[in-house]
Amino acid sequence: MEKSNLKHSIDAAAQYISNADSLIITAGAGIGVDSGLPDFRGNVGFWQAYPALQQAGLNFHDIANPASFRQRPEHAWGFYGHRLALYRETTPHKGFEQLQTLAANKAAGAFVITSNVDGQFQKAGFASQRIWEIHGSIHHLQCLTPCCQRFWSASALHPRINEKQCLWVSGQLPTCPYCGGLARPNILMFNDWHFVDVRTTLQQGNFNSWRKKVSNPVVIEIGAGKDLPSIRRLSERMGCPIIRINPTAADIPLSHQGISLPLSAKMALNLLVESIS
Repeated sequence: MEKSNLKHSIDAAAQYISNADSLIITAGAGIGVDSGLPDFRGNVGFWQAYPALQQAGLNFHDIANPASFRQRPEHAWGFYGHRLALYRETTPHKGFEQLQTLAANKAAGAFVITSNVDGQFQKAGFASQRIWEIHGSIHHLQCLTPCCQRFWSASALHPRINEKQCLWVSGQLPTCPYCGGLARPNILMFNDWHFVDVRTTLQQGNFNSWRKKVSNPVVIEIGAGKDLPSIRRLSERMGCPIIRINPTAADIPLSHQGISLPLSAKMALNLLVESIS
């Protein structure tokens, strides 16, 4: 994008934000790239991060699947245990802080809707009661069966992983405290008919209650791809202007009012804050 066109788009997006009484922040995997997290777009990126799974003939759809916990639990927990440790160690980039700056002067503040399971918004200081994680969270567990509709914190779980083989080596695999069976992350996976959605349903209820109290929101969508377009579709159903930040897929349907910013999350948010300041 040419500098003059970029400035015009940034200024227009900043005007949308200035006029709004609240922000709906929708985010996909792309928001984590500036923090050093991969977004697994395509098998190449996934296998670069997990070469042992390529050697085992497993792609992202294969491992991010409840069947993997039944068929190869050490590999499944090797993958998710590694992800849990990585997310705990990752520091959210400055763009998260910039989002809080943009929301600070809004009467109704902001509400986050994300398909990410990494807990980075909570880690960055966003209030948990203002976050809806539509695919669940790796920081919570559930029974694989499941024996009940309960979930619990993964805070007591300290995984040790053989990264070369992507295998769980912490001894006994995580178990359900209610039946003793195998546990899994409380994440909505591919081909998943047993996701315990109690927590996400409560979060959705929090959003619905908040949405009724705001009259003029704007959506700031960050890093939401087209391969799994759940966040993009949610953004477009909000009935308000969209600021779509995505370096490779910033296009907005002609039927929707909004601004496309083909930039990284951190760069776009920094420019927006500068324009509004």
